Amino acid sequence: MDKTIPVGVSARHVHLSQKDLEILFGEGYQLTPKKPLSQPGQYAAEETVEVVGPKRSFPTVRILGPVRGQTQVELSLTDCFTIGVTAPVRESGDIKGSGSVTLVGPKGQVTLEEGVIVAGRHIHMHPDDAKRFGVTDKQRVRVKTEGERAMIMENVIVRVRDDFALEMHIDTDEANAAGLANGATVTIID
Repeated sequence: MDKTIPVGVSARHVHLSQKDLEILFGEGYQLTPKKPLSQPGQYAAEETVEVVGPKRSFPTVRILGPVRGQTQVELSLTDCFTIGVTAPVRESGDIKGSGSVTLVGPKGQVTLEEGVIVAGRHIHMHPDDAKRFGVTDKQRVRVKTEGERAMIMENVIVRVRDDFALEMHIDTDEANAAGLANGATVTIID
């Protein structure tokens, strides 16, 4: 039985609420899909925003759609250091007490008092995949990478939903450290 999991490398990006989307781009604005992502219904939008921190900014950070209930910015630890933001390593959606930045769009700006995280490494799985791997939602596992810079990644959270496709998400710092790119594979070891 194939126990490998494809890897998706997640670059810095922004998820917007409809309210913040309209502040940044104008009343009634809708995101324009540019490219579908690996998870069903998710896409990279044509739109970008500037993410401004205390030290500097990233001028064109991609927005991922569709809109969400709350705005969230996902950066790597290197990104946080570069723009001067302190952000916790968290599961997506857990933004309470997280980092602060200002988002600048063509029609306005939004200052987030909280909402900046470093996304914890995680594996998206359909329930059929979870059964095949013998894991459950929210379980933490260890994952082994292959190659010249092989390593074991700990505290990888499993996320199980009917609308998920099998893929492990890591950020650019982790991908660079392990020598991984999109489409590489990893294996759960326990």
